[in-house]
Amino acid sequence: MANQVVTNAIVCSFYTGDDYYKGHAARLKANLESLGIPYELREIEKKPGDDWADICRKKVGFIAEVCATNPDKKVFWIDVDCEIYSLPDFILNSTADIIGFQRGFSIPASIGYEHRSRFWEPCFWGINTTPQARRMVAAAAEFEKVATVKATDDFFFEAAWRSVSTNMTFQIIPSNCAVDKGTGTLEGHEAFFRFGSSGQVDNFKNKVQQHKGNKKRKFVLKREMLEFAKRIEEKLPEDLSVKTRSLVDASGITGYLTGKKHNDLSSKAVAELLSAGRSGDSVKFNNTFAELQRTALPTRNENAAITAASTFLSYSSKPSTSKIRLSWWENPYPGNFGDWLTPFIINHYTSSKIIFQNLTSRTSKKHLVSLGSVGRFIKSSSVVVGTGVSSFKHALNSKADYVSVRGPHTAELLLQSGGPKVENFGDPAIVLSKILPITRGATNGRIALVRHYTHLQAPVILPNNFDELSVQLSHPDDIVAFIKKLNEYESVVTSAMHVLITCQSYGIPCALVVFKGFEEYVHGDGIKYLDYALGAGVKALSPTPINPKLDWSEIEPITENIKVSDEKIAQVEAAIKEGLRRVSL
Repeated sequence: MANQVVTNAIVCSFYTGDDYYKGHAARLKANLESLGIPYELREIEKKPGDDWADICRKKVGFIAEVCATNPDKKVFWIDVDCEIYSLPDFILNSTADIIGFQRGFSIPASIGYEHRSRFWEPCFWGINTTPQARRMVAAAAEFEKVATVKATDDFFFEAAWRSVSTNMTFQIIPSNCAVDKGTGTLEGHEAFFRFGSSGQVDNFKNKVQQHKGNKKRKFVLKREMLEFAKRIEEKLPEDLSVKTRSLVDASGITGYLTGKKHNDLSSKAVAELLSAGRSGDSVKFNNTFAELQRTALPTRNENAAITAASTFLSYSSKPSTSKIRLSWWENPYPGNFGDWLTPFIINHYTSSKIIFQNLTSRTSKKHLVSLGSVGRFIKSSSVVVGTGVSSFKHALNSKADYVSVRGPHTAELLLQSGGPKVENFGDPAIVLSKILPITRGATNGRIALVRHYTHLQAPVILPNNFDELSVQLSHPDDIVAFIKKLNEYESVVTSAMHVLITCQSYGIPCALVVFKGFEEYVHGDGIKYLDYALGAGVKALSPTPINPKLDWSEIEPITENIKVSDEKIAQVEAAIKEGLRRVSL
């Protein structure tokens, strides 16, 4: 879209002269000009006595005016503090009368007025040139002129929508197309929109007229408890908040409240599959899966959970009479490559069944904690091999059995927490080239992009010689295929630390990046990168912010060819074996 000129549509918005909105208007103007999209951006006068609600109300007449002066163009409204990265074809050339996000950026399973007072999310929506669409806008404007209620634009457009919608076609934009409002995926439409908020909505809650939803929100105990806990934590001083969170983590309450939060699952059959997979019950797994295939068509989230359940089973149903408990971060399904390297690597060094021990659940049973920045979840019954932290915010459990940690920074935090002095360092992912030997021959001459899963909604544009690979995988066969694929490429560009570590285990040239505008999406303060490098004995790298529209001239100078030494690999391998020995005692 960046090099095209849009001729069948116009984007409109307005703004007041204060610094917040004027600054965003300048950004939006540059944004639209770079995309070749015609626009009407107008500064409006804020009269004495006007508040935020009064200004919002002016949108109704403004949009009606833009529609009237552009009868042959689709009109898209966007709040001035929002951004668009493109105007995808399925939106620009939609034949629906109205197109937009559903209220609350919700999904089709909760369509319409189930819990909401409005159908549409008003920050971005499009009005076609059809008579039905224009009648709706005109009806809203006529109502706004005579109405005496205190209300924003949402109220008037909703009234018009309810009045004429029976004769209209409409199209819902998937929530995944809005950054932070959906779940990133490489399979769906790209994220083209980013929501901006001045914070005024909350300030005027219950002060302006609203339509009523058709149903009351269903009471869900876990959701209400989690929301209450978040409100309490926000009011506590930081040091007390950290201590409270540590106690909550250790008690298992965190796991109880967030157990279903990450994966949006409601299917009893899928829950049974996960349970069977974790426990190694192959018979129950196969029977449940067969029944599920005959009776239901799983959703995307359910299919992801089924993949994770199958992966659990591949480790828990090994033909062995012994078992070990192992902790790793399982979410979001189907899994994140870096997290699911934990059972993949540990499995190579043991013939025992591997039974999943949830990091956020309470336990007194001995278990192994290894890869990942999961130090805050270490328990007194943990045996620790190569675990790290993402910040110094949470103290480490001083009573656990520490074989090794990721690096000296984690070791320093352990000392500060009253724990033992540990001088054995190294992330266990370092050993990948030892357990899966691959000789890099002639490459395909191309470059692989591998994003951290939290960066999947960054508006990435790939150059012609780039391919994108996904880290959303868990099954050992998929991990093997992924690592083999990485070795086929000339180099790798990644924002995922364990992809970087994998590259450095094999000696694959790699650039560690973060996308501008998404710098804070990976948890932590960045200490984990330096901690890993010092622990592995390699050059320290930090993610370099780059434009999501990838440019090789920006990436080539930060591409490093680094390989972990054989001595360090052997040292980390010895730590894994020692950890397994201790957890088996």
